[in-house]
Amino acid sequence: MAILNIRIIGDPVLRTVADPVTEFGPELAKLVADMTETMEDVDGAGLAAPQIGVSKRIFTYRIDGVEGHIINPVLENSEDYQADHVEGCLSIPGLGFPVRRFRATRVTGVDMHGNPVSIEGEGMLARCFQHENDHLNGILYTDRLEGEDRKAALRSIRNANYDAVTERTTAKRAKSVGSSFGGSSLGGNSAPGSSFGAAG
Repeated sequence: MAILNIRIIGDPVLRTVADPVTEFGPELAKLVADMTETMEDVDGAGLAAPQIGVSKRIFTYRIDGVEGHIINPVLENSEDYQADHVEGCLSIPGLGFPVRRFRATRVTGVDMHGNPVSIEGEGMLARCFQHENDHLNGILYTDRLEGEDRKAALRSIRNANYDAVTERTTAKRAKSVGSSFGGSSLGGNSAPGSSFGAAG
């Protein structure tokens, strides 16, 4: 297994709709293992394949003792919403803003062996599924912000020196500012959050 570099906002792969996985075998198993190890190394709650430069529909997750991976996920969301909660993203280090998400999510797909998987989640788990699935569609959580939060996020992204952040993240890994989902905030509304990599 290997710990992989996490792509930072500005990388085109983060804005590309990922391709479905069609080949299953040792290479896919290694990719999932590497993604899981990378997610754990930065204490993330989730990690999508585009975040490590692979444009495939895969994400890993780890929320409150519930962990695993989903390949070619399909989400069914509830019609109602949960309370807004601060999210961050490993690909946008140092930023955190409250994001509106559906209350509950059912995700179906397959595992690395092609076996069917179906998981239902509420609260943080549902939030993680929605955040990571967005990555597979080229969407970042900052795209879902509105009003002053959106302005503040875009301003912080413009002002951040992400080349330096990338070097620091690569060098320090788990100690990097971007390791928490909803942790520290660069000019945003910071509230106690849970770790997300997705939270990527």
